[in-house]
Amino acid sequence: MPSLPPIRPEDEARAQAQAHPGAFDAPTAEAIDLSLFEYALRLGDDSLILGQRLGEWTGHAPSVEVDLSLANMALDLIGQATHFLSYAAEVEGRGRDADALAFRRDVLDFRNCLMVEQPNGDFARTMARQFLFSTWQKMLFAHLTGSGDDRIAAVAAKAVKEVTYHQELASEWVIRLGDGTEESRRRMEAGLDWMWRFIPELFEMDALGEAAVERGVGVHVRSFREDYDRQVRAVLAEATIEPPRDQRPILGGRRGHHSEHLGHLLAVMQYLPRTYPEAVW
Repeated sequence: MPSLPPIRPEDEARAQAQAHPGAFDAPTAEAIDLSLFEYALRLGDDSLILGQRLGEWTGHAPSVEVDLSLANMALDLIGQATHFLSYAAEVEGRGRDADALAFRRDVLDFRNCLMVEQPNGDFARTMARQFLFSTWQKMLFAHLTGSGDDRIAAVAAKAVKEVTYHQELASEWVIRLGDGTEESRRRMEAGLDWMWRFIPELFEMDALGEAAVERGVGVHVRSFREDYDRQVRAVLAEATIEPPRDQRPILGGRRGHHSEHLGHLLAVMQYLPRTYPEAVW
């Protein structure tokens, strides 16, 4: 019977460098970096995918002014995504950059919430989505300005100003369409009804979210749920629209379980870098 291999000096040195006895359950530096990487991905992917969706309106919006507004909002979001994904790539430390994370990942590797990947539909549905998401994102970034992670806090401090405008613009359109004609009201109600089932995911707290809070990096999103509901209902009241009935929550985006819509979006967004992987400009 073959004997066990001898213990070499380098094996002993490696063992000594590991956690002390009894610390097997303590989080390692690698595990902590992984949680930060995933948290930054979530922040970046939300902005990236919504920015791509808004970009689809370019040249197709109801007016030139609205076309420019949506394009500028898309640029704001993609700028945020660039910062968050660049940070995620640095934390990962595997030689990838923001472009690689945006254009070289497959559907199951994205961590955006399901709301932002939903098809634009008509203009009312797009504004309903923007209103519901930007109201949440504004509150999230406002809280993240106090993050213990300096990079995340800095990006959030800049982004909250941009998202405040997004939320104000979308709110105005919800009111304008809801309290407008019979047709515009019907469309806004249908748009809100479509997006309403994705709100619970915005306030989902899983193990990764809890870990980010414990480290002082993330935000406990449930802490501002009441404020979110209050602001949403105030805008809907001004739009003379009754909030949709609560629906069965649709969850999974944070874990890579997406709708078919994200695959179609990525097929367009990633076409050029995947077709010409060595291209530079």
